[in-house]
Amino acid sequence: MKILFLQTGGTIDKDYPHTSKGWAFEIHEPAVKRILGKLNPSFNYEIKSVFKKDSLEINDNDRELLLSTCSNANSDKIIITHGTDTIMETAEFLNKVQNKTIILTGAMRPEKFTDSDADLNIGMALAGVQALPYGVYICMHGVIDKQENIGRDSETGQYIIK
Repeated sequence: MKILFLQTGGTIDKDYPHTSKGWAFEIHEPAVKRILGKLNPSFNYEIKSVFKKDSLEINDNDRELLLSTCSNANSDKIIITHGTDTIMETAEFLNKVQNKTIILTGAMRPEKFTDSDADLNIGMALAGVQALPYGVYICMHGVIDKQENIGRDSETGQYIIK
């Protein structure tokens, strides 16, 4: 078994800029590298960066690239780190992929923050990608389900099962 991790950007991978007088976050190396380093996993994995964008900047060309990457991947177990603002749109777009379990996850706070939800979300996605049947899932806020069953509470920002 080999799990493929695909980075697309989003809050999970954000860090403070390395330029002086900078205040905006920048997307850096995949946070999943640090998370897996703490885990010392007993499974094979590969990490690829497909693109590094805030999810509000992701367009259909980016989604086509992600779709192609997933469709042509040698692994049938894929975890995608993604920004939370458009994670549902990307998940719906990826429903075209056949014979793979794909889980999209992210974080509300950067993984580098001590109070980040990144570790839990990646951990849940790891369990899900190994146990769930083929399909496209979203994993956030302690829930994981097929993308069509996930909604977002407009007041709290939490992802919920509909």
